[in-house]
Amino acid sequence: MAVTIRIQAEPFETAGETAALTEGRTDIGAVVAFTGLCRDEGGRLAALELEHYPGMAEAEIGRIAHEAQTRWPLLGLTVIHRFGRIRPGEEIVLVLAASAHRQAAFEAASFLMDYLKTHAPFWKREHLTDGTVGAWVDAKEADDRAMERWR
Repeated sequence: MAVTIRIQAEPFETAGETAALTEGRTDIGAVVAFTGLCRDEGGRLAALELEHYPGMAEAEIGRIAHEAQTRWPLLGLTVIHRFGRIRPGEEIVLVLAASAHRQAAFEAASFLMDYLKTHAPFWKREHLTDGTVGAWVDAKEADDRAMERWR
């Protein structure tokens, strides 16, 4: 099974990543794509700063990708997470899950996103439109509750 995991500062291109995942494959019947975008938080956010531990982030995402492979009959996975300063409207994360049938792809993509929101070693800090730098963003209780369904 093809697994791609990248942590990068540069923007990604969803259509190109999907084409790379499915090129030459006739066994794939479903690809679920999730793209997470930076929002402006009601106009108060100028940018979101994301930091990570290089090497550790890739290893942790690899570990959870392996778990997804054991739970669902997947034929391919792509996880790309950006770091650095990301402005509202820009992409932060891409998850592509490929399988022969849609249900496995939907569930695996949802599982991976719930994990990324709650356990992946990334830290976020807000840069506000008034020029101030906000605090590091805490994890949300709703994200923790969403992760509970996979236990």
